[in-house]
Amino acid sequence: MYLGIDYGTSGARACVIAPSGEIEDMARIDFGNLADFEIAASWRDTLFSLITQIPVGLRKRLAALAIDGTSASVLACDEAFIPAHPPLLYNDARATEQAALIRQVVGGQHAAGAATSGLAKALWLNRYAGQRGSMSRRYLNQADWLSGLLSGQAVSDYHNALKMGVDLETGAWPAWVAGLIDVHALPKLVKPGQGIGLIDRPRGRELGINPDCLIRAGTTDSIAAFLAAGDAAHPPQPGDAVTSLGSTLVLKLLSEKRVDAGEYGIYSHWFGNQWLAGGASNAGGAVLRQHFDDAELIALSREINPERTSELDYYPLPAKGERFPYHDPARPPCLEPRPESRAEFLHAILQGLAKIEALGYAKLAELGATHLRSVVSAGGGAKNPTYSRIRARLLQVPLSQASQDEACYGSARLARHGRTLFPGEHDA
Repeated sequence: MYLGIDYGTSGARACVIAPSGEIEDMARIDFGNLADFEIAASWRDTLFSLITQIPVGLRKRLAALAIDGTSASVLACDEAFIPAHPPLLYNDARATEQAALIRQVVGGQHAAGAATSGLAKALWLNRYAGQRGSMSRRYLNQADWLSGLLSGQAVSDYHNALKMGVDLETGAWPAWVAGLIDVHALPKLVKPGQGIGLIDRPRGRELGINPDCLIRAGTTDSIAAFLAAGDAAHPPQPGDAVTSLGSTLVLKLLSEKRVDAGEYGIYSHWFGNQWLAGGASNAGGAVLRQHFDDAELIALSREINPERTSELDYYPLPAKGERFPYHDPARPPCLEPRPESRAEFLHAILQGLAKIEALGYAKLAELGATHLRSVVSAGGGAKNPTYSRIRARLLQVPLSQASQDEACYGSARLARHGRTLFPGEHDA
């Protein structure tokens, strides 16, 4: 049996799969509203609670597990993985001074991966988290820390380490990172899915886990969602993409060429001998929630002719600011003029969202990524057939719905297959 655990922004989920890929058990815990000092303890307690919710018979048969986490959520801890400061979450704005320093050091190079997020937070924590000795201080991503609680190893995968500044060509911390922070305080770097080691024996006894359970290096939540959406019988090919249609629009395109353009919110993750290029727009289901409830969305969608183009040209953001395919913190939402018909209003929003998705894939191709050939749709928006037909008309490629869109299922696949999920890789 194989266990995947997903840490998102609002909660965590666990999924156990059989060697065939069939789901054996699932569990979920929501975080609720937490004060800063409660966050790390909640992450830890949630991890242990999710595992112990799994039937003991499955826990005793676990061969491997992997954890995905929210990219650029960073925690400072000591060598025993005891937190030294509350984590800085992915959207924490306190490290702006450190981000500016990184941009000054590296210029445009590596900007998408390091200039705004994980490394900046590590620098902030290094300065403000108090003094316990630089050699004993560790700065870990969320998934790194959680895996460390089980394995006793301070290890990060290339996906989570991207926003810490990893050099994906060498798989090491580059000299410019070493010039900003003691790299001994950063985690050891390995490929996603690589075996870290067996579960720590005392921890395994405490949680009732097979003592021979292998802990694998994990990934980020968005890449776990990409892995979940994949078809095990038909591995993705360059040009295949997954669009996650949740509160925001997240695009992931498998490309033969690496594409990084921080000015457009675009970056590429290591994916074996290929690259997973993409970005995330602030537009998405959140703007629909501002104007419609579930019942109204279903009813009004039935009134829309998806083959007809709405004359309204909306850019449906939930608030000011966009990340991708335009990087413009001041960009305002455009939801005017407002028609009298609620159905036409919804039509214009859905069309606007589909346009943003099409613009995103077009921008990736313009910058050199492999041209789009198919899209798998994941998330709540994938369940709306009217929206899907509007998207298909604008994207002009085959669309399908993901059979599994839970990121924890993707992490369970990573636990099962290890590095063999990535083209050109062999398990280790």
